Amino acid sequence: MSDKKSAATEEVDVTKAWEATQDQQGKAKKLRIFAGLSWLLAIGGEIGAIVLLMKNTFDQGNMALLIGLLVFIAVFAIGGSMLWKAANKHDPASKADKAKFFFQNQLGAIITLIAFLPLLALIFMDKDMDPETKKIAGGVGVGLAALATVLGVSIDPPSTEQYTQDMNACAAQIKAKQPTTACSPHVAEQAKEIARDSETVAEATKSAANPNGQDVVYWIAPKPGEERSSSPLVFHLCAEVSPLRGKKVTQGSVTEAYAQNATRLTKQIKMEQRQCGLVPAE
Repeated sequence: MSDKKSAATEEVDVTKAWEATQDQQGKAKKLRIFAGLSWLLAIGGEIGAIVLLMKNTFDQGNMALLIGLLVFIAVFAIGGSMLWKAANKHDPASKADKAKFFFQNQLGAIITLIAFLPLLALIFMDKDMDPETKKIAGGVGVGLAALATVLGVSIDPPSTEQYTQDMNACAAQIKAKQPTTACSPHVAEQAKEIARDSETVAEATKSAANPNGQDVVYWIAPKPGEERSSSPLVFHLCAEVSPLRGKKVTQGSVTEAYAQNATRLTKQIKMEQRQCGLVPAE
């Protein structure tokens, strides 16, 4: 059982309680598919330009065609990055996996470099290309590559940990009937679930001694060494209910229960009220 200090620390620290909803996952998947198609077009443009270089198309001019291909690559590289960033807002990565977090959030910049660097290297290494074409097209290519790469970088990418903190703050604001400044669209749905369950628990735990009820629930503790359970659990009104007998139990607020993946309120409220001594036995 955690004391108040450790409970407060858990709520601030990484809990990984937030998870993308099915709708958010669906939107993210569609955006990533479109991002992938956009990047394929960018790399296709690069391959096309390289083939033309190999055929000596730009040895005697055709600068406008080369610049056009560079612009084509930049447009679709940037478009893919914007779509990918939008997808990450719906379904962000966790900071706990540093490699995945880095590559998922910086993939736009990585793909952009792949789409530009080989082509630019060939342009500047081509000894037969018209010098003016090489100078102007090469300069334009470097500028476009730099712009597309910068736009592909995620400076302050979203994470499941940040969304967890926002979700908990949003839920607290809803419960306190304060302005919901923390309730972004990405966390509001889950925060409303926490607030709704907290209200239900408070109503179910009202008694003569505690007319306002309480925001304290009980659930099966995670396995030793784990911060949260691997599968969703049910939380209950007290530790004495029959589903928790013989189990290692932990307690905390509804928000803390969600943080440990106990995200389902018991459906046996009337029975648990009797077992917890909250209402007279029938």
